Amino acid sequence: MIDQEAVLRRYAQAVEDAHAELTELDQRSGDGDFGDNLRGGLRKAVARFEAGGVSAFEALGEEFLDEVGGTSGPLLGLLFTEIAHALDGRDDDQAAAFGAGAKAGLAAIQRVGEAEVGDRTLVDALAPAVAAIPQGFAAAARAAKVGADHTAELRARMGRASYVGDRVKGEPDPGAVGIALLFWAAATVAEPKAEVDGPLGH
Repeated sequence: MIDQEAVLRRYAQAVEDAHAELTELDQRSGDGDFGDNLRGGLRKAVARFEAGGVSAFEALGEEFLDEVGGTSGPLLGLLFTEIAHALDGRDDDQAAAFGAGAKAGLAAIQRVGEAEVGDRTLVDALAPAVAAIPQGFAAAARAAKVGADHTAELRARMGRASYVGDRVKGEPDPGAVGIALLFWAAATVAEPKAEVDGPLGH
């Protein structure tokens, strides 16, 4: 059974460590608030979880849907909420449940945001992670990292980054990196003996 609290805390720490890099990446392609939004949302989710009454992913879903601004906040909130629903009451195959939640979250994000793989968004990391998670959390984390890294080669077709053209090439999309950090956190908790490199060297 995956320890949701451990994933939340490891994800929060990873984002704390990557905050400056996430901010710099978003300054090149957006309005520069992604690092602050992701870190702030995770801090609030930890506090909400510690207050009691909700699971770790329920806390994440609530805070990102209700409290985190920007384009990414509500989209991540959809993902976290779907994962929370899938994990609720499941103690048998947590990878399958997490994968089912992530798949439902991906569908919700694409329904709302209309992004596809190749548009240089968080979908470029989330879609391959969802495809790989039947092989386990480590496989999903590696796929998410590859997807996030690949966004450095893409021209943005969605959001603010689409207005800056090729200037963002050479650096990964911050939203995709944020997703890769989530799957890295889940893999290092669920499969601690697996060797999984995180994005941005984390």
